[in-house]
Amino acid sequence: MGQKTNPVGFRLIMNRQWKSRWYANKQEFGTLVFEDEKIRKFLMAKACCVGTSSITIRRMSDKIEIVIHTARPGLVIGKKGSEIDILRGELAKLTGKEIWIEVEEIKRPDLDAKLVADGIAKQLERRIPFRRALKKAIQSVREAGAPGVRVQCTGRLGGAELARREWYKDGVIPLQTMRQDIDFAYGRAETTYGSIGVKVWINRGEYSTVRRKPASEIVSDVAGATTAAAGA
Repeated sequence: MGQKTNPVGFRLIMNRQWKSRWYANKQEFGTLVFEDEKIRKFLMAKACCVGTSSITIRRMSDKIEIVIHTARPGLVIGKKGSEIDILRGELAKLTGKEIWIEVEEIKRPDLDAKLVADGIAKQLERRIPFRRALKKAIQSVREAGAPGVRVQCTGRLGGAELARREWYKDGVIPLQTMRQDIDFAYGRAETTYGSIGVKVWINRGEYSTVRRKPASEIVSDVAGATTAAAGA
């Protein structure tokens, strides 16, 4: 029996936030979750969104605000904002709602687990030996200043008959230490031998300014917000 949990989900509320930030009733919740997934798949399949790590979605009545976190913002924006205008029109047609798109640059892509995992997957698809791809990724992450990194590949590595799992680790990866900023992501390489899964854990150091509120403060904040809403 494994006792594993996703490092990102494990740290939600304390020092991480959801990628979909909105509220809905029971009747609309499932529809909106499905729509969020459809928006993300649509954007990630676009050529202009290459190098995108994550997509944050906020909703305000009939408006949808989409924040694209990418290492190549110029590619997403396009010449004089042409690509964003095209994306806005296509998403408005897809959802039937008003769309607002923002772009945030990832200044240190070597410390983003999703970008590192996708980079390894692309190398495997180009038939680069998996050990070389994994060790090169570890080296680039460590040179970027990360205290620790772990990378893992699963599948028919090197075209072997039997699927297996290999992983490499360098530095410190304390998965159960809540004050550590552990970024986790997975990628997928479609090779001629089949699919190869890639997982990456990156330790980006300790949180310095994040402080978890005690339960009494959380309750008082919620009560205050409810009173203010009722007064309005």
